[in-house]
Amino acid sequence: MGPLDRFGRPLRSLRISVTDRCNLRCQYCMPEPEYVWLPRESLLSFEEIGALADVFIDEGVDRIRITGGEPLLRRDLPRLIELLAAKPIADLAMTTNGILLKSNAVLLRRAGLHRITVSLDTLRRDRFRALTGSSDHDAVIAGIEAAAGAGFSPFKIDSVVIRGTNEDELIDLIEFGRRFGAEVRFIEYMDVGGATRWSPASVVPRAEMLEVIGRHYGGVLPLGEQGSAPAERFLLPDGSTFGIIASTTQPFCETCDRARLTADGIWLLCLYASGGTDLRRPLRAGASREEMRHLIQAVWALRADRGAEERLGMDRQTTLIPIRALKKDAHLEMHTRGG
Repeated sequence: MGPLDRFGRPLRSLRISVTDRCNLRCQYCMPEPEYVWLPRESLLSFEEIGALADVFIDEGVDRIRITGGEPLLRRDLPRLIELLAAKPIADLAMTTNGILLKSNAVLLRRAGLHRITVSLDTLRRDRFRALTGSSDHDAVIAGIEAAAGAGFSPFKIDSVVIRGTNEDELIDLIEFGRRFGAEVRFIEYMDVGGATRWSPASVVPRAEMLEVIGRHYGGVLPLGEQGSAPAERFLLPDGSTFGIIASTTQPFCETCDRARLTADGIWLLCLYASGGTDLRRPLRAGASREEMRHLIQAVWALRADRGAEERLGMDRQTTLIPIRALKKDAHLEMHTRGG
């Protein structure tokens, strides 16, 4: 049994960012023209990531997800996957925007990656260009096809739903996912990190999504699964499923057992946290595995983060973090925190 935080939540899931760089500029994550990047020399090596993973596994982590930025921008990523896949964990997953997935899907599968999630917010090329600043929509679709072909089945497609942008594509996205045996998860637009264009009016709440989907398919049943996963899953009359992550209107802080490790080794206890614990410094200073374990135990035992719930009670007419603060600290950005 690993450590429990102040609300009795265990440490079970770790999201590891391998880079803060991304090849898209999505409105809900990186909408500004310029960004402050982490110094390359500060990034953890694969061996350092493996060493920290060992410590977290010692303390109860059994699920690891690789994130970014865009993780496939990290050179030789399958080598890290192979290193982590050899460790005693139940699940090893990765989230990607899919642009580079076509040429990497088979390599990732062979390296031992269990599951993959591809981000796709629209099926329309013009909307994709407006939303991401990129014309690589076809590359994402090809990446999804490659993931299915490589044996990542079932896998997930994540779609951030933004009013006035893509809320009319809920049914189309579900049907698209079915073609590849993928479960679509709709994500409420969150005001975290670099979401500098967020507003309450841009959020399409869970209840509205369910009403639209239920009206089209003739009914939706909640699966009622217990656990700490962020998505609530639903069953359609034909037996297919979809999910909704209602982080904005119905936060899941009560069961949150996940932490985040940035590409330069800052350990964040919550997506909304204003700061974190530097694990790179003691690791590079030669701290033993046991010393690192004690550090993790001590920090997690003091965890009282309920960021999304607390945000519900705050003024939400403005974004959580102003641009001037983001420009001073790259660790406040969503693309650095790993989403």
